[in-house]
Amino acid sequence: MARQAAAEGIAFAHLQAPIILAGQRLRNRIMHSAIVTFLPSAGRVTDKLIQYCVNRARGGAGLIVTEPVSMIRRQDVPNWARAWTDDAEDDLRRWADAVAAHDTRLLAQLVDRGRGRNIPGRNPDAVGASALPDDLSLTMPRPLSVAELVAMVDEFACSAMRLQRCGFSGIEISAGHGHLFHQFLSPRMNRRDDEYGGDLQGRTRLLRELIAAIRQACGGGFIIALKLPGDDGIAGSVDVAQARAIADAITVSGQVDLVSFAQGSHSHTLERHVPDDHQPRMPYLPQLRELRGAIHATPVAALGRITDPAEAEGILARGDADMVALGRALIADPAWPIKAFQGRSHAIRYCVSCNTCWQRTTALRSSIGCDNNPRVAEPDEVDYHPRPAAAKKRVVVVGGGLAGMEAAWTAAARGHQVTVFSAGRELGGKARLRAMLPGGESLSSVYDYQQVAATQAGVVFEMGMTARADDVMTLRPDAVILACGADMVPPLWLPPGMHEAGLVPDLRSAMAQLSRHTAAQPGTAVIYDSDHTEGTYAAAERLRQLFERVVIVTPRESVARDTSLVTRQGILRRLSLQGIEVHALCEPSPDRLEEGVLETVQIYSGEVREISDLAFLAYSTPRRPADTLAVALRDAGLAVQLIGDCRNARDVYAATSEGHAAAMAI
Repeated sequence: MARQAAAEGIAFAHLQAPIILAGQRLRNRIMHSAIVTFLPSAGRVTDKLIQYCVNRARGGAGLIVTEPVSMIRRQDVPNWARAWTDDAEDDLRRWADAVAAHDTRLLAQLVDRGRGRNIPGRNPDAVGASALPDDLSLTMPRPLSVAELVAMVDEFACSAMRLQRCGFSGIEISAGHGHLFHQFLSPRMNRRDDEYGGDLQGRTRLLRELIAAIRQACGGGFIIALKLPGDDGIAGSVDVAQARAIADAITVSGQVDLVSFAQGSHSHTLERHVPDDHQPRMPYLPQLRELRGAIHATPVAALGRITDPAEAEGILARGDADMVALGRALIADPAWPIKAFQGRSHAIRYCVSCNTCWQRTTALRSSIGCDNNPRVAEPDEVDYHPRPAAAKKRVVVVGGGLAGMEAAWTAAARGHQVTVFSAGRELGGKARLRAMLPGGESLSSVYDYQQVAATQAGVVFEMGMTARADDVMTLRPDAVILACGADMVPPLWLPPGMHEAGLVPDLRSAMAQLSRHTAAQPGTAVIYDSDHTEGTYAAAERLRQLFERVVIVTPRESVARDTSLVTRQGILRRLSLQGIEVHALCEPSPDRLEEGVLETVQIYSGEVREISDLAFLAYSTPRRPADTLAVALRDAGLAVQLIGDCRNARDVYAATSEGHAAAMAI
């Protein structure tokens, strides 16, 4: 069918081709993979959660896998919707019916995290296969007894029946990511000597019994999807060879309808769960090609940083997989499928693999959000266009970075007359510099989208101009939005004269000056880091390409403290592999800088440490908002909004969300 469609010139014919799973027809090959949204509340389905899924169904996904659903009484997690209680049925039915109305199948994810914990701290109530601590959090689980395992399987099967009664098309069992079933599958994590441990048959027994119980309870027309570990990256655990054996043992029965393979675990490989821009596109396809032959003709879904329709189409056309699983890409743009199918791939707001969605839900315990989509789960999110303003106004935006550009295009699309003053000669602000550093390339798609949208909406740009109050007031604006960014503050140890002379610049200025350098240089590059955000370490990686030695000096006990755990794991890995040194709990002394030597002082012991052959020194510090223009404009009687770093230095999410909100408020 896909070949015929391709011959007829249908856009992305393989993606659009239907597929049958467990006798149920899916209208296309696009699957929304499970993503925690933090939208359920008090264990209940909420209207916001339903809206989130409906938006992805309206946007064209053929199959949606929910975030984890609470399916046994032990899983009484407030941000998981319950499926083990009778009083949940009305809400579950509303959820399933709302998605089915758009010809999309809905699967509930069945998962138990066991000892796994990907936020700081330990879980005193954790259970597991064996009494072995979690690699990351050091949580020590209580091993589940055989009787508990039998009862757990029965309880899962009963909840699956309830979901089926409520209109769900099936379930996905998550047996990867270091969760409980993964812990049973792994020879490293499972040291049991009963029938649920030991050899391959023992370690796969729990999962095989669960699949059989659900199949018996729900029949052949209920989709059972399965996520298995592909390569968790832990010595003695599950590598590709072990994954092949596991997949073969579990799918040989023919009871599984769809398989996907996850990477990483709750360990030093955590960042493999959600590969970022430091990873190549579609990083796990080579492993998938090795694993596909072990699943007995069961359909397989490819997952892992698939962001572009052409990439997804290629996966299916080559026969690498039968479906593509998109998570973050459909958070950034729920209309990704219909835009692709309608020949509008250029209009997609692309995922930049920043993992803000992961950080908000997992680290901040907040509702899901996206750097490139300010309207996640809003009723008008799909193929969004701003609503027209009641009255057309003159709007001035000062700042051509991400916050200012989001405000500018949104306000202009609403019908306002918008002028942007940009100090730079290119739009994008400091994000443009970040996009030039390692792991930042995809960030350019944010300001590229904004620039196209702003141009189409008629925004007027005044480039290369640092706006003064008179420049703004000359335009007689009805509203002013200040998005002037923020500047790093010189550290206290740096003598003012040395800073003013430009001998020790801030890291952003220094990297801008080095942006065109390609030749390696002798000596040591040092970054003083009291910022602890991702861009600092991307700059360190770039410096490692240019200098013989790179040292990060920080007054904190370690680095990357202000990044989410999944991002921090990747940073620590790269710093280690690239030989970038970290001198923690230290402050520089300026005494010998002119001699090409940097002395650092341990903040507790006072021990002096010497870094010789100093060739580069810059500081990365907290940023002070560049908001001085606000006072003069407000004194002149103008309505002024401060957004993004100009309000308080934060991140890309704050920039785009506040830029959007400011434009909608005019």
